Amino acid sequence: MTFSLPGFDLDAFVAATLAEDLGTIGDITSAAVIPADARFTGAMDSRDAIVVAGLGIAEAFFRALDPDVRIDLLVEDGQRVAAGNDLMRLEGSARAMLTAERSALNTVQHLSGIATMTRGYVDKILGTGATLLDTRKTIPGLRLLEKYATQMGGATNHRMGLWDAAMIKDNHVAVAGGVGEAVARAKAAGIAQIIVEVDSIDQIEPALAAGATHLLLDNMAPPMLRGAVTLVGGRVPTEASGGVRLDTIRAIAETGVTYVSVGRLTQSAPAADIGLDFAAA
Repeated sequence: MTFSLPGFDLDAFVAATLAEDLGTIGDITSAAVIPADARFTGAMDSRDAIVVAGLGIAEAFFRALDPDVRIDLLVEDGQRVAAGNDLMRLEGSARAMLTAERSALNTVQHLSGIATMTRGYVDKILGTGATLLDTRKTIPGLRLLEKYATQMGGATNHRMGLWDAAMIKDNHVAVAGGVGEAVARAKAAGIAQIIVEVDSIDQIEPALAAGATHLLLDNMAPPMLRGAVTLVGGRVPTEASGGVRLDTIRAIAETGVTYVSVGRLTQSAPAADIGLDFAAA
Protein backbone atom coordinates (compact mmCIF):
# COMPACT_ATOMS: atom_id res chain seq x y z
CA MET A 1 0.00 0.00 0.00
CA THR A 2 1.36 3.41 -0.97
CA PHE A 3 -0.23 6.25 0.96
CA SER A 4 -1.05 9.25 -1.19
CA LEU A 5 -2.79 12.48 -0.23
CA PRO A 6 -2.89 15.55 -2.50
CA GLY A 7 -0.56 18.24 -1.19
CA PHE A 8 1.01 15.95 1.41
CA ASP A 9 4.69 15.00 1.11
CA LEU A 10 4.86 11.58 2.76
CA ASP A 11 8.62 11.17 2.40
CA ALA A 12 9.30 14.56 3.97
CA PHE A 13 6.88 13.88 6.84
CA VAL A 14 8.47 10.51 7.59
CA ALA A 15 11.99 11.90 7.40
CA ALA A 16 11.22 14.88 9.66
CA THR A 17 9.37 12.74 12.21
CA LEU A 18 12.14 10.17 12.42
CA ALA A 19 14.78 12.90 12.61
CA GLU A 20 12.94 14.42 15.57
CA ASP A 21 13.09 11.08 17.39
CA LEU A 22 16.60 10.03 16.37
CA GLY A 23 18.36 13.34 16.92
CA THR A 24 22.00 13.40 15.87
CA ILE A 25 22.94 10.17 17.64
CA GLY A 26 20.21 7.68 16.80
CA ASP A 27 18.36 4.98 18.72
CA ILE A 28 20.95 4.20 21.38
CA THR A 29 18.72 1.64 23.10
CA SER A 30 18.17 -0.58 20.07
CA ALA A 31 21.79 -0.23 18.99
CA ALA A 32 22.99 -1.36 22.42
CA VAL A 33 20.44 -4.08 23.18
CA ILE A 34 19.45 -5.61 19.82
CA PRO A 35 21.94 -7.55 17.66
CA ALA A 36 22.32 -6.04 14.19
CA ASP A 37 21.09 -9.21 12.50
CA ALA A 38 18.11 -9.88 14.81
CA ARG A 39 14.74 -10.43 13.16
CA PHE A 40 11.39 -9.79 14.78
CA THR A 41 7.86 -10.44 13.71
CA GLY A 42 5.10 -8.32 15.17
CA ALA A 43 1.49 -7.26 14.95
CA MET A 44 -0.07 -3.84 15.35
CA ASP A 45 -3.40 -4.28 17.11
CA SER A 46 -6.21 -2.17 18.50
CA ARG A 47 -7.18 -2.52 22.14
CA ASP A 48 -10.44 -0.60 21.54
CA ALA A 49 -13.18 -0.61 18.91
CA ILE A 50 -12.01 2.05 16.46
CA VAL A 51 -12.21 3.47 12.96
CA VAL A 52 -8.78 3.04 11.40
CA ALA A 53 -6.76 5.84 9.82
CA GLY A 54 -3.08 6.21 8.96
CA LEU A 55 -1.94 2.63 8.35
CA GLY A 56 -0.24 3.55 5.09
CA ILE A 57 1.79 6.21 6.88
CA ALA A 58 2.80 3.74 9.57
CA GLU A 59 3.96 1.37 6.85
CA ALA A 60 6.12 4.15 5.39
CA PHE A 61 7.94 4.59 8.71
CA PHE A 62 8.91 0.93 8.83
CA ARG A 63 9.94 0.85 5.17
CA ALA A 64 12.06 3.98 5.60
CA LEU A 65 14.29 2.10 8.04
CA ASP A 66 14.04 -1.36 6.47
CA PRO A 67 13.13 -1.29 2.76
CA ASP A 68 12.89 -5.10 2.80
CA VAL A 69 10.41 -5.34 5.67
CA ARG A 70 7.44 -7.59 4.96
CA ILE A 71 4.14 -5.90 5.84
CA ASP A 72 0.65 -7.35 5.57
CA LEU A 73 -2.13 -4.80 6.04
CA LEU A 74 -5.12 -6.61 7.46
CA VAL A 75 -7.66 -3.75 7.37
CA GLU A 76 -8.15 -0.54 5.41
CA ASP A 77 -8.36 3.09 6.48
CA GLY A 78 -11.95 4.02 7.20
CA GLN A 79 -12.83 0.51 8.36
CA ARG A 80 -14.42 -0.13 11.75
CA VAL A 81 -12.63 -2.80 13.77
CA ALA A 82 -13.49 -4.45 17.06
CA ALA A 83 -11.23 -4.37 20.10
CA GLY A 84 -8.48 -6.97 19.85
CA ASN A 85 -8.21 -6.92 16.05
CA ASP A 86 -4.81 -6.98 14.37
CA LEU A 87 -4.34 -4.09 11.93
CA MET A 88 -1.06 -5.15 10.33
CA ARG A 89 1.59 -7.82 10.63
CA LEU A 90 5.22 -7.18 9.85
CA GLU A 91 8.54 -8.98 9.79
CA GLY A 92 11.92 -7.41 9.33
CA SER A 93 14.98 -5.99 11.02
CA ALA A 94 14.35 -5.85 14.76
CA ARG A 95 16.35 -2.68 15.18
CA ALA A 96 14.44 -0.94 12.37
CA MET A 97 11.02 -1.92 13.67
CA LEU A 98 11.78 -0.90 17.23
CA THR A 99 13.21 2.42 16.07
CA ALA A 100 10.20 3.20 13.88
CA GLU A 101 7.64 1.88 16.37
CA ARG A 102 6.85 5.10 18.25
CA SER A 103 6.54 7.29 15.16
CA ALA A 104 4.29 4.75 13.46
CA LEU A 105 2.09 4.27 16.52
CA ASN A 106 1.82 7.97 17.31
CA THR A 107 0.52 8.62 13.82
CA VAL A 108 -2.01 5.78 13.71
CA GLN A 109 -3.19 6.42 17.26
CA HIS A 110 -3.79 10.11 16.60
CA LEU A 111 -5.46 9.74 13.21
CA SER A 112 -7.55 6.75 14.26
CA GLY A 113 -8.66 8.67 17.34
CA ILE A 114 -9.92 11.47 15.11
CA ALA A 115 -11.61 9.04 12.70
CA THR A 116 -13.27 7.20 15.58
CA MET A 117 -14.66 10.35 17.20
CA THR A 118 -15.82 11.59 13.80
CA ARG A 119 -17.73 8.39 13.08
CA GLY A 120 -19.52 8.77 16.42
CA TYR A 121 -20.78 12.21 15.37
CA VAL A 122 -21.71 11.01 11.88
CA ASP A 123 -23.73 8.15 13.36
CA LYS A 124 -25.61 10.58 15.60
CA ILE A 125 -26.97 12.60 12.67
CA LEU A 126 -27.85 9.76 10.31
CA GLY A 127 -31.21 10.38 8.69
CA THR A 128 -31.35 14.11 9.44
CA GLY A 129 -30.06 15.19 6.03
CA ALA A 130 -27.31 17.28 7.62
CA THR A 131 -23.64 16.82 6.72
CA LEU A 132 -20.84 16.86 9.30
CA LEU A 133 -17.96 19.27 8.60
CA ASP A 134 -14.56 19.58 10.20
CA THR A 135 -12.83 22.93 10.85
CA ARG A 136 -9.42 24.62 10.78
CA LYS A 137 -8.90 23.83 14.48
CA THR A 138 -6.02 21.50 13.72
CA ILE A 139 -2.54 20.95 15.16
CA PRO A 140 -0.11 23.16 13.22
CA GLY A 141 1.59 21.16 10.49
CA LEU A 142 -0.89 18.27 10.64
CA ARG A 143 -3.94 19.78 8.93
CA LEU A 144 -3.89 17.61 5.82
CA LEU A 145 -3.51 14.43 7.86
CA GLU A 146 -6.13 15.38 10.44
CA LYS A 147 -8.64 16.35 7.77
CA TYR A 148 -7.88 13.07 6.01
CA ALA A 149 -8.74 11.31 9.27
CA THR A 150 -12.10 13.10 9.54
CA GLN A 151 -12.87 11.93 6.01
CA MET A 152 -12.09 8.37 7.06
CA GLY A 153 -14.63 8.86 9.84
CA GLY A 154 -17.29 10.01 7.40
CA ALA A 155 -17.11 13.80 7.65
CA THR A 156 -16.73 16.27 4.80
CA ASN A 157 -13.77 18.64 4.75
CA HIS A 158 -14.57 22.31 5.26
CA ARG A 159 -12.04 25.00 4.33
CA MET A 160 -8.49 23.69 4.09
CA GLY A 161 -7.07 27.13 4.84
CA LEU A 162 -7.51 30.86 4.48
CA TRP A 163 -7.14 30.64 0.73
CA ASP A 164 -10.05 28.53 -0.53
CA ALA A 165 -13.04 30.58 0.66
CA ALA A 166 -13.71 33.81 2.50
CA MET A 167 -15.05 33.37 6.02
CA ILE A 168 -16.22 36.64 7.51
CA LYS A 169 -16.33 36.36 11.30
CA ASP A 170 -17.23 38.77 14.09
CA ASN A 171 -13.84 40.49 14.15
CA HIS A 172 -13.94 41.06 10.39
CA VAL A 173 -17.41 42.55 10.76
CA ALA A 174 -16.30 44.80 13.63
CA VAL A 175 -13.34 46.20 11.71
CA ALA A 176 -15.25 46.53 8.43
CA GLY A 177 -18.14 48.36 10.09
CA GLY A 178 -20.94 45.88 9.56
CA VAL A 179 -21.96 42.58 8.01
CA GLY A 180 -23.19 44.09 4.76
CA GLU A 181 -20.06 46.19 4.30
CA ALA A 182 -17.75 43.23 4.97
CA VAL A 183 -19.58 40.98 2.51
CA ALA A 184 -19.71 43.70 -0.13
CA ARG A 185 -15.96 44.13 0.08
CA ALA A 186 -15.35 40.40 -0.30
CA LYS A 187 -17.66 40.30 -3.31
CA ALA A 188 -15.95 43.32 -4.86
CA ALA A 189 -12.63 41.49 -4.48
CA GLY A 190 -13.98 38.77 -6.77
CA ILE A 191 -14.24 36.03 -4.14
CA ALA A 192 -16.73 33.40 -5.28
CA GLN A 193 -17.43 31.64 -2.00
CA ILE A 194 -18.27 33.98 0.86
CA ILE A 195 -19.11 32.35 4.19
CA VAL A 196 -20.53 34.71 6.76
CA GLU A 197 -20.77 34.05 10.49
CA VAL A 198 -23.95 35.43 12.01
CA ASP A 199 -24.90 35.21 15.67
CA SER A 200 -28.27 36.93 15.49
CA ILE A 201 -31.30 36.71 13.23
CA ASP A 202 -31.08 40.38 12.24
CA GLN A 203 -27.71 39.82 10.54
CA ILE A 204 -29.10 37.30 8.06
CA GLU A 205 -30.82 39.57 5.56
CA PRO A 206 -27.98 42.12 5.35
CA ALA A 207 -25.52 39.28 4.74
CA LEU A 208 -27.66 37.73 2.01
CA ALA A 209 -28.43 41.05 0.38
CA ALA A 210 -24.72 41.84 0.12
CA GLY A 211 -23.92 38.51 -1.53
CA ALA A 212 -23.15 35.88 1.12
CA THR A 213 -23.09 32.39 -0.38
CA HIS A 214 -23.09 30.40 2.89
CA LEU A 215 -24.23 31.32 6.40
CA LEU A 216 -22.52 30.04 9.53
CA LEU A 217 -25.08 30.22 12.33
CA ASP A 218 -22.90 30.66 15.38
CA ASN A 219 -23.81 29.35 18.84
CA MET A 220 -27.56 29.35 18.19
CA ALA A 221 -29.85 27.09 20.20
CA PRO A 222 -32.14 24.77 18.19
CA PRO A 223 -35.21 27.06 18.36
CA MET A 224 -33.21 29.98 16.96
CA LEU A 225 -31.60 27.72 14.36
CA ARG A 226 -35.05 26.67 13.12
CA GLY A 227 -36.06 30.29 12.77
CA ALA A 228 -32.85 31.11 10.92
CA VAL A 229 -33.27 28.19 8.52
CA THR A 230 -36.86 29.25 7.83
CA LEU A 231 -35.79 32.83 7.16
CA VAL A 232 -33.00 31.78 4.82
CA GLY A 233 -35.50 29.63 2.95
CA GLY A 234 -32.91 27.62 1.06
CA ARG A 235 -31.33 30.62 -0.60
CA VAL A 236 -27.86 29.55 0.61
CA PRO A 237 -26.50 26.62 2.61
CA THR A 238 -26.67 27.00 6.39
CA GLU A 239 -24.12 25.73 8.89
CA ALA A 240 -24.60 25.32 12.62
CA SER A 241 -21.40 25.83 14.59
CA GLY A 242 -20.17 26.48 18.10
CA GLY A 243 -20.24 24.26 21.17
CA VAL A 244 -21.60 21.22 19.34
CA ARG A 245 -21.30 18.05 21.43
CA LEU A 246 -22.17 14.42 20.85
CA ASP A 247 -25.23 14.76 23.08
CA THR A 248 -26.51 17.88 21.29
CA ILE A 249 -25.66 17.36 17.65
CA ARG A 250 -28.79 15.43 16.68
CA ALA A 251 -31.15 18.14 17.92
CA ILE A 252 -29.04 20.70 16.05
CA ALA A 253 -29.06 18.66 12.84
CA GLU A 254 -32.82 18.18 13.05
CA THR A 255 -33.40 21.94 12.73
CA GLY A 256 -32.91 21.67 8.97
CA VAL A 257 -29.40 23.12 8.69
CA THR A 258 -27.35 21.96 5.73
CA TYR A 259 -24.19 21.40 7.74
CA VAL A 260 -22.98 21.04 11.31
CA SER A 261 -19.31 21.83 11.93
CA VAL A 262 -17.44 20.43 14.92
CA GLY A 263 -14.03 21.73 15.95
CA ARG A 264 -13.44 19.09 18.60
CA LEU A 265 -13.00 16.39 15.92
CA THR A 266 -9.45 17.59 15.37
CA GLN A 267 -8.99 19.70 18.48
CA SER A 268 -9.92 17.24 21.21
CA ALA A 269 -10.08 13.67 19.88
CA PRO A 270 -8.32 11.21 22.25
CA ALA A 271 -5.72 8.92 20.78
CA ALA A 272 -6.87 5.41 19.94
CA ASP A 273 -5.36 2.65 22.07
CA ILE A 274 -3.20 0.82 19.55
CA GLY A 275 -0.10 -1.19 20.29
CA LEU A 276 2.68 -3.05 18.51
CA ASP A 277 3.60 -6.42 19.98
CA PHE A 278 6.70 -8.25 18.88
CA ALA A 279 7.63 -11.93 19.00
CA ALA A 280 10.88 -13.52 17.94
CA ALA A 281 10.71 -14.91 14.41
